[in-house]
Amino acid sequence: MTDSLILEVHDLVVNVLTGIYSQETHLPQPLKISISATLDMADHYAPDTPLGASKNYMTLKEAATHLPEGVHFTLIEAVADRIMDTLFTGDARVRHISVKIIKLAIAEDNEAIGITMSRSRK
Repeated sequence: MTDSLILEVHDLVVNVLTGIYSQETHLPQPLKISISATLDMADHYAPDTPLGASKNYMTLKEAATHLPEGVHFTLIEAVADRIMDTLFTGDARVRHISVKIIKLAIAEDNEAIGITMSRSRK
Protein backbone atom coordinates (compact mmCIF):
# COMPACT_ATOMS: atom_id res chain seq x y z
CA MET A 1 0.00 0.00 0.00
CA THR A 2 1.28 3.46 -0.90
CA ASP A 3 1.23 6.26 1.65
CA SER A 4 -0.87 9.25 0.71
CA LEU A 5 -1.98 12.58 2.07
CA ILE A 6 -5.57 13.74 1.57
CA LEU A 7 -6.25 17.46 1.65
CA GLU A 8 -9.87 18.47 2.10
CA VAL A 9 -12.02 21.55 1.86
CA HIS A 10 -15.71 21.07 2.59
CA ASP A 11 -18.94 22.99 2.26
CA LEU A 12 -17.76 26.04 0.36
CA VAL A 13 -20.76 28.00 -0.91
CA VAL A 14 -20.00 29.48 -4.32
CA ASN A 15 -22.37 31.35 -6.64
CA VAL A 16 -22.01 29.93 -10.15
CA LEU A 17 -23.82 30.50 -13.43
CA THR A 18 -25.19 27.01 -14.05
CA GLY A 19 -28.32 25.19 -15.06
CA ILE A 20 -30.41 24.13 -18.01
CA TYR A 21 -33.81 25.59 -17.17
CA SER A 22 -34.71 29.16 -18.10
CA GLN A 23 -35.16 30.19 -14.47
CA GLU A 24 -31.60 29.01 -13.74
CA THR A 25 -29.67 30.44 -16.65
CA HIS A 26 -29.71 34.19 -16.01
CA LEU A 27 -28.51 34.44 -12.40
CA PRO A 28 -25.76 32.67 -10.49
CA GLN A 29 -27.02 30.03 -8.09
CA PRO A 30 -25.41 28.81 -4.86
CA LEU A 31 -23.51 25.54 -5.01
CA LYS A 32 -22.05 23.80 -1.98
CA ILE A 33 -18.68 22.42 -3.07
CA SER A 34 -16.44 19.95 -1.24
CA ILE A 35 -13.06 18.80 -2.55
CA SER A 36 -10.69 16.00 -1.52
CA ALA A 37 -7.29 15.76 -3.19
CA THR A 38 -4.96 12.80 -2.67
CA LEU A 39 -1.27 13.63 -2.97
CA ASP A 40 2.03 11.84 -2.81
CA MET A 41 3.17 12.02 0.78
CA ALA A 42 6.62 12.97 2.08
CA ASP A 43 8.60 10.30 3.91
CA HIS A 44 8.29 12.19 7.18
CA TYR A 45 6.80 15.43 8.51
CA ALA A 46 8.94 17.00 11.24
CA PRO A 47 7.74 20.01 13.25
CA ASP A 48 9.75 22.33 11.00
CA THR A 49 8.74 20.75 7.68
CA PRO A 50 8.09 23.57 5.17
CA LEU A 51 4.80 23.96 3.32
CA GLY A 52 6.51 22.86 0.10
CA ALA A 53 6.54 19.29 1.45
CA SER A 54 2.77 19.33 1.34
CA LYS A 55 0.26 21.48 -0.53
CA ASN A 56 -1.48 24.61 0.60
CA TYR A 57 -5.10 23.56 1.06
CA MET A 58 -6.12 27.09 0.09
CA THR A 59 -5.39 26.08 -3.52
CA LEU A 60 -8.37 23.72 -3.25
CA LYS A 61 -10.56 26.60 -2.09
CA GLU A 62 -9.24 28.86 -4.85
CA ALA A 63 -9.97 26.24 -7.53
CA ALA A 64 -13.62 26.29 -6.46
CA THR A 65 -14.00 30.01 -5.80
CA HIS A 66 -12.04 31.43 -8.74
CA LEU A 67 -14.10 30.03 -11.59
CA PRO A 68 -14.14 32.15 -14.76
CA GLU A 69 -16.56 35.07 -14.48
CA GLY A 70 -19.42 35.25 -16.93
CA VAL A 71 -19.06 31.61 -18.02
CA HIS A 72 -22.29 29.62 -17.88
CA PHE A 73 -21.74 25.97 -16.97
CA THR A 74 -24.74 24.07 -18.33
CA LEU A 75 -24.01 21.11 -16.04
CA ILE A 76 -22.54 21.08 -12.57
CA GLU A 77 -20.40 18.23 -13.86
CA ALA A 78 -18.57 20.86 -15.92
CA VAL A 79 -17.92 22.87 -12.75
CA ALA A 80 -16.41 19.79 -11.09
CA ASP A 81 -14.36 19.06 -14.22
CA ARG A 82 -12.96 22.61 -14.23
CA ILE A 83 -11.97 22.33 -10.56
CA MET A 84 -10.23 18.99 -11.15
CA ASP A 85 -8.38 20.29 -14.22
CA THR A 86 -7.16 23.30 -12.25
CA LEU A 87 -5.83 21.13 -9.41
CA PHE A 88 -4.20 18.50 -11.62
CA THR A 89 -2.50 21.18 -13.71
CA GLY A 90 -1.28 23.06 -10.66
CA ASP A 91 0.61 20.24 -8.93
CA ALA A 92 2.09 17.00 -10.29
CA ARG A 93 1.89 15.41 -6.82
CA VAL A 94 -1.92 15.35 -6.98
CA ARG A 95 -2.92 11.75 -7.74
CA HIS A 96 -6.69 11.70 -7.22
CA ILE A 97 -9.44 14.29 -6.78
CA SER A 98 -13.03 14.00 -5.68
CA VAL A 99 -15.43 16.93 -6.03
CA LYS A 100 -18.92 16.96 -4.52
CA ILE A 101 -21.38 19.64 -5.62
CA ILE A 102 -24.81 20.20 -4.06
CA LYS A 103 -27.33 22.50 -5.77
CA LEU A 104 -28.71 24.47 -2.84
CA ALA A 105 -31.38 26.34 -4.80
CA ILE A 106 -33.38 23.20 -5.64
CA ALA A 107 -33.61 21.80 -2.10
CA GLU A 108 -37.14 21.85 -0.71
CA ASP A 109 -36.73 20.05 2.62
CA ASN A 110 -33.04 20.60 3.33
CA GLU A 111 -32.07 17.58 1.22
CA ALA A 112 -28.74 17.46 -0.62
CA ILE A 113 -29.19 17.07 -4.38
CA GLY A 114 -26.08 16.99 -6.55
CA ILE A 115 -23.15 14.97 -7.81
CA THR A 116 -19.79 13.59 -6.78
CA MET A 117 -17.09 13.21 -9.45
CA SER A 118 -13.75 11.51 -8.91
CA ARG A 119 -10.77 11.31 -11.21
CA SER A 120 -7.26 9.87 -10.93
CA ARG A 121 -4.27 11.25 -12.74
CA LYS A 122 -3.80 9.51 -16.07
